[in-house]
Amino acid sequence: MRHKIYNRMDLSELYTLYKQRPDVTTDSRTCKPGAIFFALKGESFDGNAYAGKALQAGCSRAVIDDVSAQSGERTILVDNVTETLQQLARLHRETLGVTVVGITGTNGKTTTKELTAKVLSEKYNTLFTEGNLNNHIGVPLTLLRLTRRHEIAVVEMGASHPGEIRDLAEIARPDYGLVTNVGQAHLEGFGSFEGVVRAKGELYDFIRKTGGKVFIDRNNKHLMKIAEGIEKIAYGKIRDETEQEDMRGQKYPPVTGDVICNNPFLSFRWRRRTDAYDVETRLIGDYNLYNALAAIAMGLYFDVPPERINEAISAYEPTNNRSQLKKTAGNILIIDAYNANPDSMRAALENFASSRNRRTDTARQKAVILGDMRELGEESPGLHEEIISLVNGYGFDRTLLCGERFSAAGQAYTCFKTVDELNEYLKANPIKGYEILIKGSHGMHLEKIIENL
Repeated sequence: MRHKIYNRMDLSELYTLYKQRPDVTTDSRTCKPGAIFFALKGESFDGNAYAGKALQAGCSRAVIDDVSAQSGERTILVDNVTETLQQLARLHRETLGVTVVGITGTNGKTTTKELTAKVLSEKYNTLFTEGNLNNHIGVPLTLLRLTRRHEIAVVEMGASHPGEIRDLAEIARPDYGLVTNVGQAHLEGFGSFEGVVRAKGELYDFIRKTGGKVFIDRNNKHLMKIAEGIEKIAYGKIRDETEQEDMRGQKYPPVTGDVICNNPFLSFRWRRRTDAYDVETRLIGDYNLYNALAAIAMGLYFDVPPERINEAISAYEPTNNRSQLKKTAGNILIIDAYNANPDSMRAALENFASSRNRRTDTARQKAVILGDMRELGEESPGLHEEIISLVNGYGFDRTLLCGERFSAAGQAYTCFKTVDELNEYLKANPIKGYEILIKGSHGMHLEKIIENL
């Protein structure tokens, strides 16, 4: 069957349409009047099938790549909808010329992104990635929210395979880059730790090519090595108590800091030159010191006053099951169930083991509920065994493990193959009087057990 081709247009024509009503959607259920619908495809869906519905719901145009999905002259036929969305976002970013900061890393990128956005918003109209919309769809959608009122955009970039950060950088074209750290995550896609380092370094490669600058943890030897040849704004922990750096003559003196206490929330002191400031946060975990120092370094570089930087960091509260403290009728929960990999799991366990019990009416025992770490490939069994060894050494009062990987490695503990099985156990065997760390990959959905604790 032959189909009449109603509408093909080049990118500049599509951009002209977009500027008339700068709003896009990829969901036919959330169509704002006049928005442009992009019919994306996924493993289990094809947006082309919903183009007509999107137009009926109020979209002005529907961008499709299946000729059979045409619904008259308001459909725009392209070769590839996803690539068209990305090209449109890049054109919009280049047209506006807003300063863009790109953030990636194995752990802490979302927290760092949000802290940075809070700090920069003290002085600038700042756009930043919502939630974790940090992939090949999320980054373009973030950029297409830019307006001429914005002065800075903080764009989070995630990846699970080589080349993804490179492609995202080509779309967002960041002027500044920040890699929070590199660790053992998505090994299934990257192949090895070295593969992770190379992949995250793709952001540095773009910055190096375009003559931008990077904010960098000076304590991280892997990052310092792959950032050679790029202008750096450094931050990091104080190397030792007697450290006295000669700051004179340094274009960008490093921001240094150290933990004051972490019970339950992180308090720290940071310094630049001879100035020193103490900050109390709503963050749990001394590993968040690096995320905060990165935001401070960025704020200082962009001339945000130190006092306003500190206010922004102190006011920030994590959401979405990221190191959140929750008091229930029976327990105190530290909920870190948004994501997990060996490095973040080690850091969370170490922090939990070293922190003193929160002072309440009664002393509380410590329990950990751990869920599988996903996407670790062939190294998964050994890495789960390593975490079990850590748990053994810490000697928590109680340990519950969830998922097939932890169940295979931690048979000495109470194990559950699924979160539903764990929930049934918690209903039948209530846990009370504990301080509980809940940590696991997002796909384990450990947040489902909160109501039973």
